Amino acid sequence: MSGMLILCATPIGNLKDITFRVIETLNDVDVIAAEDTRKSIKLLNHYNIKTPMTSYHEHNQIEKGKQLIEKMKRGESIALITDAGTPGISDPGEELVKRCYEEGIRVTSLPGASACITALSLSGQSTKRFVFEGFLPAQKKERQTRLEGLKNETRTLVMYEGPHRLVKTLKELQETFGNRELSVCREMTKRYETVVKGKMEEVMSYFEEKPPKGECVLVIAGRKPEEIQQEEQKRWKNISLEDHMEGYVVEGMDKKEAMKKVAKERGLSKREVYQQLLGS
Repeated sequence: MSGMLILCATPIGNLKDITFRVIETLNDVDVIAAEDTRKSIKLLNHYNIKTPMTSYHEHNQIEKGKQLIEKMKRGESIALITDAGTPGISDPGEELVKRCYEEGIRVTSLPGASACITALSLSGQSTKRFVFEGFLPAQKKERQTRLEGLKNETRTLVMYEGPHRLVKTLKELQETFGNRELSVCREMTKRYETVVKGKMEEVMSYFEEKPPKGECVLVIAGRKPEEIQQEEQKRWKNISLEDHMEGYVVEGMDKKEAMKKVAKERGLSKREVYQQLLGS
């Protein structure tokens, strides 16, 4: 294990949710780099792990990252852990991993708990295809831009949110996405684990009456493709077929491709578009 970075997944709540391999590794490495040493010491004490620990978080990642890189170059093995779950996912561990690859330092990951995957499997929403968004931007304008970009996403959306902002975020989601189906998972793997599933309005009303505690994971149903198609077709009804075609031809598209695109957007066959253009 000398001279390498080992990403170690730690419990997201229940301290028993850790692998034998991670415990063994945390005992064997030279240093444990933790996002919050005050939180991680509880885990280490629980498993009687005595390995030296140092902090590595978003506020010291540049300088501390350099120090950790130098340690690994000297042959030391470092385990990276986050407050909960898999390091490198929505946390500064991502930057340390990039630096290691740039410096030719070996990186490996020991799988385990992940709030994103746990919530997805628990949610009752479609799990075939999904998009992980992490935390939305804090700035209002950036948040709205992000949400607008996700409005027509057909895959299931997974987001993280703090308890103090949950109701506000649900209101923003409803305003942008409509009254869509979602599940809010909180306190996962703990005694008071809760999954609140329903339409946006129902879930929002629930948390307005019962303010949440603990970090939340939102699992939001993707938009139905037929809804997007119907909306597009409605939009194009205000434009004549000729103008629709002309717009793409002016952009440089050949007539055959333009006809194909127009047909798709208007919910017609290429033959129908051709016949209508001939008759005009």
